[in-house]
Amino acid sequence: MKRFLSKKNSTLKLIVLMMVLAMTMMSFAACGGGGGEEAAETTETADTITVTDHADKTVEVPADIQRIAVCDIYPLPSVLAVFFDSADKIVGMPAPSMTAAQNGLLGQLYPEILNAETGYIEDTNVNMEELAKLEPDVVFYSASSPEIGEQLTNAGFAAVAISVNKWDYNCIETLNNWISLLSQMFPDSDKAAIVEQKSNEMYDMVQERVKDIPDEERAKAFFLFQYSDTTLLTSGQQFFGQWWADAIGAKNVAQELSTDNSVAVNMEQVYEWNPDLIFMTNFNTYYPDDLYNNTVEGYDWSAVQAVKDQRVFKMPLGMYRSYTPGVDCPVTLLWMAKTAYPEKFEDVDVIAEAKDYYKEVFGIELTDEQAQSIFEPVQSAGGGFAYQ
Repeated sequence: MKRFLSKKNSTLKLIVLMMVLAMTMMSFAACGGGGGEEAAETTETADTITVTDHADKTVEVPADIQRIAVCDIYPLPSVLAVFFDSADKIVGMPAPSMTAAQNGLLGQLYPEILNAETGYIEDTNVNMEELAKLEPDVVFYSASSPEIGEQLTNAGFAAVAISVNKWDYNCIETLNNWISLLSQMFPDSDKAAIVEQKSNEMYDMVQERVKDIPDEERAKAFFLFQYSDTTLLTSGQQFFGQWWADAIGAKNVAQELSTDNSVAVNMEQVYEWNPDLIFMTNFNTYYPDDLYNNTVEGYDWSAVQAVKDQRVFKMPLGMYRSYTPGVDCPVTLLWMAKTAYPEKFEDVDVIAEAKDYYKEVFGIELTDEQAQSIFEPVQSAGGGFAYQ
């Protein structure tokens, strides 16, 4: 009988001990001692995001970015506005970006962008005191200006580099990488997948149609980047013009020039190249008629084949000047390809394509008039650029 009681007592003690241990574990878990729930909550409530920018620098930025300033990367304000479908976050941008917004579709769709400050930067000179007054959460700058990035960082700004040439001036690939970085910084507005899908789809369609054009039948294109009575700038093999020419199955007549970025040329070189197609950018205020009628003193275009055939075209300006990377790139590509080879793109309605692209990718519904305006840029949109 005593042995039975002893066993019974032992069993009771064991049960009590197990109950105490169970209660202790429950209490420990409730306090977060297990770590899993606390770790998840910490991630969700983190107040910063770490990204690698286009200068391959690791940058810590606020998770909730409400105020954005842009330095010397002119197309970016337009990309940001379309990315957010709002310009409320943009508190500062360069004057050339403002000129495009005032004279293009961007200012019509997002009039709030016209309130952004521009006085804190001129060319690559940033007034840090004026910039600080804007209280930006993040400042974007060109990866080609590391000195600006260093100044911004030293002044305490969260500085993120954006590149225009890291991908060999490939406008489509550059756009995709811009949107990818923005989607990391602003995950609630993530558009990386749809932008890449649609832009690559439009690029591939053009490639399929131009791939079999015989070499001797390819258009000989000249890009009139900047133009004045003292300066004639074009694109050699290391600038956007080369990529555009390759992308539409044309030849860049200035491909022999290896200078990075724009390069100055003279009319004798143009005569020698004798292009049969000329694209004029919106980095100057001139139009095809100025070449047809030789309105700029010191130049005679009358002997150039493109002028004889009246195949000089002003490039589009939608959200920004379309020669550079930007959200208009896929639509610009279709327009340029159809301009160079109208018979191969006879079925392509660029107005309809522009409307479909903006609606499908960004949820923006353009009217026919707004879409048409992309391909009819006003003269003043090309102002604000210094000629050296």
